[in-house]
Amino acid sequence: MYVSARTDYAVRAMLAVTAEHPRLVKAAGLAAAQDIPLSFLQGILLDLRRAGLLHSHRGVDGGYALARGAEEITVGDVVRAVGGALTTVRGLPTATATYHGAATALHDVWIDVEAAIEGVVDHRTLAELSLISIKQN
Repeated sequence: MYVSARTDYAVRAMLAVTAEHPRLVKAAGLAAAQDIPLSFLQGILLDLRRAGLLHSHRGVDGGYALARGAEEITVGDVVRAVGGALTTVRGLPTATATYHGAATALHDVWIDVEAAIEGVVDHRTLAELSLISIKQN
């Protein structure tokens, strides 16, 4: 699985917002704290808001907050919000990959890979990762 900078930044941003809950987090502060370019982060935050994972509040006292509980948001939710499908084959959805002859069984391998990735990212919540981070610090 390839984890893009965009995906990594999105998960880090969501964990930082989780750590500040229920306080609002400003984009500039988030960018500085996580060493993410602000202009790049703003696009990510927009995608996360559009996906229903963040709420944004305008004004001087505004910022970002989780749209629902950290125990309800998985890493998979965040990854899909900013990157689409978890896995692709040649840029297309894994399920649509077709093979012939000696490579016929390869389709099942890619489906299994996708299921394994889903098994991890769809069962790790922001709340769980936040607790682990607190214990390790």
